[in-house]
Amino acid sequence: MIAIVDYKAGNLTSVKRALEYLGHKSEITDRADKIAAADRVILPGVGAAGATMENLNALGLSDVLRRDIVAAGKPFLGICIGIQVMLSQSEENDATCLGIVPGRVARYPRSLDGRPLKVPQIGWNRVRQTRAHPVFKGVPDNTHFYFVNSYYPVPDDPSVTIGTSEYGVPFVAAIARDNVIATQFHLEKSGAAGLKLLDNFCRLKF
Repeated sequence: MIAIVDYKAGNLTSVKRALEYLGHKSEITDRADKIAAADRVILPGVGAAGATMENLNALGLSDVLRRDIVAAGKPFLGICIGIQVMLSQSEENDATCLGIVPGRVARYPRSLDGRPLKVPQIGWNRVRQTRAHPVFKGVPDNTHFYFVNSYYPVPDDPSVTIGTSEYGVPFVAAIARDNVIATQFHLEKSGAAGLKLLDNFCRLKF
């Protein structure tokens, strides 16, 4: 069973529908015991880093994700806000995040070359695969994916980066380390390519 973490915000049902379409059983839950017992876990959605962490902490899920999922070697996928709260600290709300992947989350610049940069970034951006990873199997390099973000991840270790994109500045669009994978873009809103990545995650063996 795949647990979709219910942190009282975000776009949970669309992820569940995508998994159902792909033939994978899943459950949206905020119960620590169910998440700890899951075969795989997805932390999806939209929202602010501060509110997301407040809810994860209040529900007792932060330690479960660190201990019972990541440290236990279970496949863990973060989507959109899910990639951001995996890092250590976010400029958004000055939030202390999960610290699963050391690094910070920065805001897109307000202007570029003297011209305002529209934030949040909303729309389709090309993702360059910076190193081979099985989650990208069957997905061509430079495929477009759908983004909705005001902030972007800056991991301390560049080697965790598997995909980059650009919006005013180059930024990390996907990371992977051991059993942890995360994307800045919305897999469930990125058409066939997003579904392929989601299906790949569900089939990966670690």
